[in-house]
Amino acid sequence: MQHKDQLLALEQWLSGQIIGQEKLVNRLLVALLADGHLLVEGAPGLAKTKAIKTLAEGVEGDFHRIQFTPDLLPSDITGTEIYRVQDGSFEFQRGPIFHNLILADEINRAPAKVQSALLEAMGERQVSFGRKTFTLPDLFLVMATQNPIEQEGTYPLPEAQLDRFLMHVNVGYPDASSERSILHLVRNEAMARRNESIKTPEVSQADVFAARQEILNMHMAPVVEEYMVALTMATRNPGAYGTDLASWIDYGASPRGTIALDLCSRANAYLTGKDFVSPDDVQSVLHDCFRHRIIVSFEAEATGVTADQVLDTILQRVAAN
Repeated sequence: MQHKDQLLALEQWLSGQIIGQEKLVNRLLVALLADGHLLVEGAPGLAKTKAIKTLAEGVEGDFHRIQFTPDLLPSDITGTEIYRVQDGSFEFQRGPIFHNLILADEINRAPAKVQSALLEAMGERQVSFGRKTFTLPDLFLVMATQNPIEQEGTYPLPEAQLDRFLMHVNVGYPDASSERSILHLVRNEAMARRNESIKTPEVSQADVFAARQEILNMHMAPVVEEYMVALTMATRNPGAYGTDLASWIDYGASPRGTIALDLCSRANAYLTGKDFVSPDDVQSVLHDCFRHRIIVSFEAEATGVTADQVLDTILQRVAAN
């Protein structure tokens, strides 16, 4: 398929620009194809900002970066009304949320009132101001970042907002080989930009929308659907899979989590060149789709059991037919 070839070429090009972060690149494209939003957590300097800026270069659409700070106001994100002296009327001035690709940098630096300004935009794809409602662009993706190291002066995201994110991705440091490649890339970046042989892919919004339709039309066997539902049910009724799981989970994944698992599994299969979804695709994206949607118990936290370890256990105990 032509659209698939273009998306695969985009992924290959992004991997050449964002070295050592193959998973982040893949998850960005999965979120783009699944029409969802991404929460990325990692230490500073791991190319989180560069990843979405580079994606914006290869996809038709405009990009905007919002730096979240404690003094940010909701109107700084959604927009506000301005007074027109000419006719004595008020006109809504659209904020940065009305772009196609949004980087919400250090989203947990802003208080809950500001974070909630994103809730309607991310969930309903619209912004309400007064009595009017303004629709956001058809191509709309928010990538929010969090710094897991420095927690002083931060505001944890509420569960309602966490659930709005399609995936929560943890990124780590590149290996030694990738680190050397990064050095070479930075040194030769100016020269590479002048090299006409390195062409930036041009993926139009129509290509993205067509690829999304192809993903929805992919074949998924009933047993794979049953497997996805079983994984969700295991987070809600963990006692059926062991007393240890029951003591680790306070709240399981919401229906939005099952929908995310379905869409991301399809997008993952699409990007690997397949025309059907297998249990491997489901397992590949499970942690990123569920780690922010399950709430581990105090007992689990006290014994050092993380959400990822809980999901590892669920994968071991829920059979893939």
